[in-house]
Amino acid sequence: MFRAAGPGYRVAHAGHLSQQQLKAMSAIENCRTAALGGHVEACEDCGQWRIAYNSCRNRHCPKCQGAAARTWLAEREADLLPVGYFHVVFTLPAEVADVAFHNKSLVYDLLLRAASETMVTIAADPQHLGARIGITAVLHTWGSAMTHHPHVHMIVPGGGIAPDGKRWVSSRPAFLLPVKVLGKLFRHLFLTRLIALHDARRLAFFGSMAHLADRRAFLRHLAAVRKKRWVVYAKPPFAGPQAVLAYLSRYTHRVAISNRRLIAFDDAGVTFRYKNYRRDGTDRQQVMTLATDEFIRRFLLHVLPRGFHRIRHYGLLAGGSRKDCLALARHLLAAAPPVTNDPATEPDDFRPPCPCCGGRMIVIEVFERCRQPRGPPSQTATNRENAP
Repeated sequence: MFRAAGPGYRVAHAGHLSQQQLKAMSAIENCRTAALGGHVEACEDCGQWRIAYNSCRNRHCPKCQGAAARTWLAEREADLLPVGYFHVVFTLPAEVADVAFHNKSLVYDLLLRAASETMVTIAADPQHLGARIGITAVLHTWGSAMTHHPHVHMIVPGGGIAPDGKRWVSSRPAFLLPVKVLGKLFRHLFLTRLIALHDARRLAFFGSMAHLADRRAFLRHLAAVRKKRWVVYAKPPFAGPQAVLAYLSRYTHRVAISNRRLIAFDDAGVTFRYKNYRRDGTDRQQVMTLATDEFIRRFLLHVLPRGFHRIRHYGLLAGGSRKDCLALARHLLAAAPPVTNDPATEPDDFRPPCPCCGGRMIVIEVFERCRQPRGPPSQTATNRENAP
């Protein structure tokens, strides 16, 4: 789709696309083509060969996140504790999401910080859990139909370390923290800091929202959300650490839409599957067709600012104290330390097996960007080389 319609889209929207959006488009168009170079693989058993072009490794490319997710997941596996884990979601109201659209870096960062501080503060309150918890937070900016819908997914252990550091405080089996209390504090923290950003003239507004640069207009815009209940959703706990890993592998490196949801690309536009969360049962799964330019526009809405980290860790899992905090947590839980991988063990080979015999494929040639691989030696030349 990007290769066919991308050049025309860039011309039609020249001057309205950010550098990061242009880079994402170029990366996706060149992904797994000769433009990025590659290598030739051959089967050790039957000699079958194939060309494998390099991936772009852009974090917005749907095809390139599998390997990154596997690597990240292997590193996070050692952080899991033998306790139940909860899934908590913080969502911004539509009025605030509109502000975020024009100020992605600042407001997305504020969303992650306010949500994590809300969780840590309420968890530390003796009236609730009374412990220091750990959080893995992942920013998503899309709904199922690729509309702009900023929200944060959190994976939180069911408990934490007591303030004195001498015991592990467990949550109730099916309850972590009260969502109404979380929602109120989240709303207060977020709006207070958002208004402070506006007062410091750090927010920008364009087009139909340009009038929000005026403080009075901005406060009127936020008046409705001050009284509205902000949605914080706590899902039932996962069924063990392996379920947590399965969830993380699907969510941490997800982009706006995966290739498996695409159905067709033709003159009518792009047809794909999506979930309509306003419906239940089988009616929830629906099909949508968008004009190609609109599909690309929606996809590019979710290109993140340069250097923005959408996966972050807080509390027990934050920064340099992570190893010490996890070691203490395991000690308090009387849990065995994680098994470290033997460095002598060969790394997993994620190359697909030989399509002919299922054998192991090995690299026999590497070629640079914008170069084509040399063809495999002919059978005649091979026989001549092997002749006595």
